[in-house]
Amino acid sequence: MAGGTKGKGKDGEDEKLVVKNRRATFDYTIEQTYEGGLVLKGSEVKSMRAGTVDIVDAFATVEQGEMWLKQLYIAPFDRAMFPHEPRRSRKVLLHASEIAQMGKEVARGGYTLVPLRIYFKKGRVKVLLGLGKGKKTHDKRAEMAAKDAKREARAELGRRVKGGDR
Repeated sequence: MAGGTKGKGKDGEDEKLVVKNRRATFDYTIEQTYEGGLVLKGSEVKSMRAGTVDIVDAFATVEQGEMWLKQLYIAPFDRAMFPHEPRRSRKVLLHASEIAQMGKEVARGGYTLVPLRIYFKKGRVKVLLGLGKGKKTHDKRAEMAAKDAKREARAELGRRVKGGDR
């Protein structure tokens, strides 16, 4: 799941997307998002620029007042002098108040911290964390049915306009 698209962020800065967790919005209802920096080694940054990152199994935890991103897979850089551990825990840099707030929500129960996107912003690696609540199977089915109905309605409307049928 490697990307390479550039886009404008909220503040108008250039962002280069490294990886996006498309599965997160399917499995979780995201209620709030937080942007934080990642503490990485040099070989990890090189691998990220190459796009060899897997975010699907990753999650964030609050431990002793610090935010940690776990199970994020960054492939080893083949020409690194000092290679890194592919699935090591990586520290996320956030304000202490944000960490405390997220810690309370997760401790309250039912919530989890899911990484939604990893991207470069002004040359620094950033992660967008979402505070989400897990969806039930019937919620996922209902969402898929609504998407299918919307897609079919759009297709039917397109056929009618194209065929001149009014």
